[in-house]
Amino acid sequence: MVAQYLTPSRGKGDSVYLQLYRRYREAIASGKLKPGDRVPSVRSLASELNLARGTVESAYGMLTSEGYFVARGAAGTIVSPRLRNLRDPGKAKVVANPERESLRSPHASLGVALPFQLGLPALDAFPRKVWARLAGRNVRTLETAAMTAPDPAGYMPLRDAIATYLGISRGITCSPQQVFVTTGYRGALELVCRTLLRAGDQGWFEDPGYINARWCLECAGMRLTPVPVDEEGLDVGAGERRAPLARFAVVTPTHQSPTSVALSLPRRLELLDWARRNRAWIIEDDYDSEFRYHGRPLPALKCLDRDERVLYSGTFSKVLFPGLRLAYLVVPASQVGKFQDMAYNLSGSGSILRQAMVADFIEQGHFARHLRKMRTLYGKRHGYLVDALVQTYGDRVQVQPQVGGMHVLARLKHPQDDKALAAAAHAQGFPVHALSNWRMRKGKDSGLLMGFANFATPEEALASVRRLKAALQDLDD
Repeated sequence: MVAQYLTPSRGKGDSVYLQLYRRYREAIASGKLKPGDRVPSVRSLASELNLARGTVESAYGMLTSEGYFVARGAAGTIVSPRLRNLRDPGKAKVVANPERESLRSPHASLGVALPFQLGLPALDAFPRKVWARLAGRNVRTLETAAMTAPDPAGYMPLRDAIATYLGISRGITCSPQQVFVTTGYRGALELVCRTLLRAGDQGWFEDPGYINARWCLECAGMRLTPVPVDEEGLDVGAGERRAPLARFAVVTPTHQSPTSVALSLPRRLELLDWARRNRAWIIEDDYDSEFRYHGRPLPALKCLDRDERVLYSGTFSKVLFPGLRLAYLVVPASQVGKFQDMAYNLSGSGSILRQAMVADFIEQGHFARHLRKMRTLYGKRHGYLVDALVQTYGDRVQVQPQVGGMHVLARLKHPQDDKALAAAAHAQGFPVHALSNWRMRKGKDSGLLMGFANFATPEEALASVRRLKAALQDLDD
């Protein structure tokens, strides 16, 4: 039954996982799959279609993150019941979320780095030869233990390497048992939601804040209260006024996404005190903390946690490459047992082979050297884009000051519809983001978020900004 409408064509140009993703969407739109229907497990569908499990996992991950699927642990994965309200019974058509569609580029499936693309590290600077050597060695020395059912909490040598790295670079004292490896940042959020929270729980969310985290939490049934961000980061006082009994808060304290401000020490202490008094949880996303151009990275909020209320998350997507789909979560020692129990009911930590390669990459010193190289490189490439914007637009655009990260926030000096500008840019293959889309409440300022990591030269940055200007003629009005 499934193979009739899901079988991908290996002769097509698109990746197999993208074909599978699209065919599932078509099946939902045509009514072949209805809201609430259970879909095959990754293992069974991979077997039926003779595909690698990783291929099916990638398609399922996209469908889940976009709200088409809902993962229910041991109960399986179903088509989201929420789609009932999005269907036109006469045409059997799923209505897309316009906000999400505005963030996708029609060229995003080409498998290349696009100008201004967010979240994509400098792929040209990745040490491919070292990585290939580690891959070959791990394939040749594959142990029997790695071929059996993996530990759902993650490959222990990698957990040990992460714990050591965090102790040295982020000042976080934790045991390997407190580290849980997940399939991306969404996997870390899902693990927290399943273990400590319940659908309907209220939580603080930075406004503006990381849009993918917001969608993930909303899909998990969380009620998010927008809390404003100012020059000191999350406004804890505003959070207490708006939702004093919130069960959790999600923060990016070292390098706020997307404004790049850092959470001040008084605010950090205030936030920790709120969590202690209310027995609430703080989910710390250490977003872009490794990429500080000047000086050492700021300490993690977790370093100040004396009451075991902070859950610390990090990812290898930006420091290595997104295709790894590997992230990690550090949980309080008192909660390790709960998280272990829940990990056995979820999709697990991904391929042992990939985890073993990352463990070797860290233990052999390649990771630290790569980070040092990328900090210097991103400092230069940040300058390439800022100089190109100033040269092209002059004082009509103000670039938000920052000391790290992989994107710039270009604020529009005169009121503009940044959503319309971003949509026009996307239509021309420039995946810039509108600041307004990252807000839960309407804000007074507007701006465009632009990635710079893959601008190899000043000339590349300038040429792309000029082409962007041609696509955004309204900016000159």
